[in-house]
Amino acid sequence: MKQLHRLLSALALLCLLFPATAQQSINWNKGGSDYTTLEANQIVRVNPITGQKDVIIAKNLLTPKGANDELKVRSYSFSEDNQKVLIYTNTKRVWRLDTKGDYWILDLKTNQLSQLGKGFDASSLMFAKISPDSKSVAYVYKNNIYSENIATHKITPLTKDGTKKLINGTFDWAYEEEFSCRDGFRWSPDSKSIAYWQIDANTIRDFYMINNTDSVYSKIVPVEYPKAGQTPSSCRIGVVVLSTAQTKWMKLPGATNNNYIPKMEWVPNTNKLIIQQLNRKQNISTLFIAEAQTAATTAIYKETDEAWVEFNNRSGESVGWDWLDNGKSFLWISEKDGWNHAYKITLDGKEQLLTPGDFDVIDILSYSEQNNKMYYTASPDNPRQRYLFSTTLDGQGKSTRITPLTQSGTHSYEISPDQKMAFHSFNSSQISRMSEVVNLPDHSVAGGKEGIEAKLSKVRLAQRPIEFFDIPIEGGVKLSAWMVKPANFDSTKKYPVVFYVYTEPAGATTKDEYYTGRNNLYQGDMGKDGYIYVSIDGRGTPLPKGRAWRKAIYRKIGQINIADQAAGASYLLKRPYMDSSRVAVWGWSGGGSTTLNLLFQYPQIYKTGIAVAAVGNQLTYDNIYQERYMGLPQENREDFVNGSPITHAKNLQGHLLYIHGTGDDNVHYQNAEMLLNELIKYNKQFEFMAYPNRSHGISEGEGTGKHLSTLYTNYLRKYCPPGGK
Repeated sequence: MKQLHRLLSALALLCLLFPATAQQSINWNKGGSDYTTLEANQIVRVNPITGQKDVIIAKNLLTPKGANDELKVRSYSFSEDNQKVLIYTNTKRVWRLDTKGDYWILDLKTNQLSQLGKGFDASSLMFAKISPDSKSVAYVYKNNIYSENIATHKITPLTKDGTKKLINGTFDWAYEEEFSCRDGFRWSPDSKSIAYWQIDANTIRDFYMINNTDSVYSKIVPVEYPKAGQTPSSCRIGVVVLSTAQTKWMKLPGATNNNYIPKMEWVPNTNKLIIQQLNRKQNISTLFIAEAQTAATTAIYKETDEAWVEFNNRSGESVGWDWLDNGKSFLWISEKDGWNHAYKITLDGKEQLLTPGDFDVIDILSYSEQNNKMYYTASPDNPRQRYLFSTTLDGQGKSTRITPLTQSGTHSYEISPDQKMAFHSFNSSQISRMSEVVNLPDHSVAGGKEGIEAKLSKVRLAQRPIEFFDIPIEGGVKLSAWMVKPANFDSTKKYPVVFYVYTEPAGATTKDEYYTGRNNLYQGDMGKDGYIYVSIDGRGTPLPKGRAWRKAIYRKIGQINIADQAAGASYLLKRPYMDSSRVAVWGWSGGGSTTLNLLFQYPQIYKTGIAVAAVGNQLTYDNIYQERYMGLPQENREDFVNGSPITHAKNLQGHLLYIHGTGDDNVHYQNAEMLLNELIKYNKQFEFMAYPNRSHGISEGEGTGKHLSTLYTNYLRKYCPPGGK
């Protein structure tokens, strides 16, 4: 349900930072003085100050012997000794991302290019990684883990029991969607062992999607999908020794099918693992140290919350751990004191708060013990924005804003390993993306070039009539909101109002970013056509406004967030230029669910709704997401029922357009059919569009985007006519 928001946010960030190389981010060298990137299917080294580029791996080196064309590089990585390059190509999508493909090794000493996994199916290897000693590569093939000697290309199976539902080294649907877990194995520091996840989804029932479009006979597409209330997949951590191909299973407490393991890594320079375990309700997080040789585990750190504990996934990435003191301590994010803060935690469980204050740390971007410095993003004064801050790692320093005060908006950074420079990107609702290379910590422009500050004095602002403001509602709560008024706005006229909604824990809509306030589904210009466009973030959205704001939604999705939206709309609709007879609402995924709930629960406010890929019944969604925020149906089923649109469908009074892809593996098409049945039961008239065999993003197939946009636009114009009156 949150997949669309995460993907769009990630893609937008990549495009803002590196518009020419959105598929491949930069790779700083260890010294931090330059980086490599992919340009025109060649790997180049770039001096970030001068901009000088040197091709280090040309196309001819990427052409296999006997082939006419070079490999089309999707991504690459260097070995620890920088003598070998792992090339990822010929990729294939698995659910959300292109996580299957072919891997090749280029030896930079001999310029020899050789394929890995010869004899295996094309586009079938996953997550290949070179060992720390640069002698082997490991990868996943058909849910088993293999190692391959780079010199001899001898392939050794390290697991042999993998099946469609017994998964070694990668994950099932739910882990991938909800914990961002994809790469499921880790090389040991000495290259002699591999630690890996094993997911046993044999007890998880398949949800069957039907492909009716690719053949005259339908095809069943099964997905192992644990619905809310269903027992999770079993999960355990094993360590396999390469020399024996024998696995030892770590002895974590509790049932393997009643806990989750979202994070695991090797402790540096040891034969030990660190493992995060969440209980099923995800309100207890425990960190364990596991001895790889004995499998014994010791709990070192525990955190509890009355709602849920956020799993620590490093800005959406489950891979990696932020180590300090040569592996004796690490950085960790927690909101245990009411705010999201960075802590230093030792392996014996002692903690030290590094970022005290009534504000949220958004992301940790960089840390250096040599410099005694940590860089992170935050925005203490405006939850819609994002800035760079620094503090010390010893806990004695104060948080200092690094981003210039004159640059109000949203900032992102790619910081070099030595923390001496960074790629800096800036945008706001009024300013399109600008980039520069800056020196740190003074944020001066590197190389004497014209930077963002100089450009701002010349740039022509967008002059978009977007306003950011807060809406006060009952209980002293302030909702975050924006509004875009029509072009040539006349306060003596009344205009139709269109609300864009999401308002669940996976996404916020009121950030100060360049694309905020734009509607890509609408054909034309909403402002010129005479619409007021509005969005409101209520309690439960992931804005940096403290734990109480974010956790208020616990067990109340479909209730408190819906009431907040209605309260905000009621407050705004008192303005004389808003036409309360022409009020529309729309959203996608969780926003589609919100649209339905608003239309059904507050028909006196919302007259027209367009819901795309909505969850109509919370009991149909996956257990990890729904139980994290709602509890267990076995204990509080009434909350799931009361928050589901299907429960309130009988109250429909206005105009509804409901849109869903029949091939949606995320929010299943059954949601549409269940909701339609309920509307039919009460003789509620509506319009419905099914997109055959399309997934959650409804993007596949020729002409789909244009058709969806046309459908959306025509419906909105018909039932919520534009223009001031």
